[in-house]
Amino acid sequence: MSETSRRNLIAVAGAGAAVGTVALASGSASAATARPKPGQARESVVAYIEDHASDRLRLMVGEREVVVRDRDLITRILNAAGGN
Repeated sequence: MSETSRRNLIAVAGAGAAVGTVALASGSASAATARPKPGQARESVVAYIEDHASDRLRLMVGEREVVVRDRDLITRILNAAGGN
């Protein structure tokens, strides 16, 4: 992905990601007990779910991409996002 389009994606997704994070934190007991780790991300983070039926979540963290396999997390994000 080019740097320009990546920056646009982060700018557009930033507001939606913040709303989703608030919804996740307020809607889940496990989110309330999560504690920051010393190595936690300090940059903007964008979550991308390509296939809602999979267990794979891509995180764009600053200049890098991290792939996480966590079906429960994907389900909580999709529930927070709602939709029709």
